Amino acid sequence: MTDLKPKRADARRNEKSLLEAAAAVFVEQGVQAPVRDIAAKAGVGTGTIYRHFPTRGDLVTAVYRHQVEACAEAGPTLLAGSTDPHTALARWIDLFVDFLVTKHGLAAALHPDNTEFDTLHTYFLDRLVPVCADLITAAKATGDIHPDTTAYELMRAVGNLCIGAGEDPRYDARRVVGWLVGGLRMVE
Repeated sequence: MTDLKPKRADARRNEKSLLEAAAAVFVEQGVQAPVRDIAAKAGVGTGTIYRHFPTRGDLVTAVYRHQVEACAEAGPTLLAGSTDPHTALARWIDLFVDFLVTKHGLAAALHPDNTEFDTLHTYFLDRLVPVCADLITAAKATGDIHPDTTAYELMRAVGNLCIGAGEDPRYDARRVVGWLVGGLRMVE
């Protein structure tokens, strides 16, 4: 039994490494990138990928969930490490933009008529709206942003500004979203 524990820890590390590598490769090449490119980026063999994720759909879904979790975990960390809640919110929104630009390709690979897509969208909202709401609440408490700002509306606006960002190199979604986030500030 004790021999299995190191393998399970290795498997978890391999899986995390694979998900991070897959996310990076998906950003660079799209979700149809060759598995060998993901394996090379992760420093593992292609068999390791298939052991963890038997199908491309399994890998895409796992990357999506991994990125949602990373974004969710970043919110409290950014808030705790910042003296200015608006800055923490802006940094979190930057991460959210990065996720959304990647997510667009992931979502397209899952097809909206797929029941897994609906499940992932619900998961996305359930995990990220409360994180954004906590950041907004902190910024409201210091008078940094408009009191009627809501997490869902802000996230929806950011999402709309990110649509098609990967298709037009002249469009910088992060910059445009920065204007939106800057506009949340209360002006005295």
